[in-house]
Amino acid sequence: MPYKLLPGRMYMMPTHFGPASGPRQGPEGHGFDCRDTPRATSYTVSFLTRAEQLDALLPAGFRLSGEPVVTVTVTFLTEIEWLAGRGYNTLGVSFPAEYEGKRDRARGPFLAVLWENLADPILTGREQLGFSKIYCAIPPPAVLNGETRCAAEWLGFTFMDMRLTDMETVPAAEVEGEAAADKTPVEQDQDDAAEELHAELTGTLHYKYIPRTGEWGSSDAEYAVLTPSATPNRRVTAQWNGKGRVRFHRAAWQDLPTQYHIVNAFAELEQISFRGASIVETVGGKDLSDQRVLT
Repeated sequence: MPYKLLPGRMYMMPTHFGPASGPRQGPEGHGFDCRDTPRATSYTVSFLTRAEQLDALLPAGFRLSGEPVVTVTVTFLTEIEWLAGRGYNTLGVSFPAEYEGKRDRARGPFLAVLWENLADPILTGREQLGFSKIYCAIPPPAVLNGETRCAAEWLGFTFMDMRLTDMETVPAAEVEGEAAADKTPVEQDQDDAAEELHAELTGTLHYKYIPRTGEWGSSDAEYAVLTPSATPNRRVTAQWNGKGRVRFHRAAWQDLPTQYHIVNAFAELEQISFRGASIVETVGGKDLSDQRVLT
């Protein structure tokens, strides 16, 4: 007898073996509270570019919001509960944008692409959440004589270099102040009520696109998505601010057959001025089950 999908459980291909275990569903169907895990260290460099270059990267319904500042962040995640204590690394590129649909209005960083070095979060993030995730290798940072270097590569071709220098510790009182500014569950409930009245939403913006099999050029899914900004379990434990530079290396098709057009778009962005750098250590987060479609 053919199997049937259980209602209320999350599935991914292949569905033949039962519900999928992942970030939002454990082996017994339970979730993860993300209160004391994961641990993350993020290295960020920002730079000012030309607005028209970023406008060209935005889908329909989106527009640039504020200064055309590009933020490049390399994050090293450890102690991830849904991976049984393992971790993975990410490289994200974002810039400020806003979305206006028939019902929703939202503002926040538009995550143009998120590279990761492990297939499991790529698949779950693309299919379940609508993140624009793709693969690359992200080795551990190198630190020497006060300089931190991060890099990203694909099968031997290094397409991104980041350097952070002159890092100074942010006083604990300031770090604690930022943590205290995170919204409590009660405050979030109030925000949710306001959202029902069509107030502007805030969070990370994405654009989900899944092609339709056999009908190339058409889609099974195509819409804007929001990761709400509230992350009450996330705590900043340490922070350093300083100077930084980042560079994307232009690639030929032979270097990056499936990604050269992405890397080259970033390599062509004019770097008018750099806007500083930071290293931030955090504990906790969320399972992103609050992800929502924007309409």
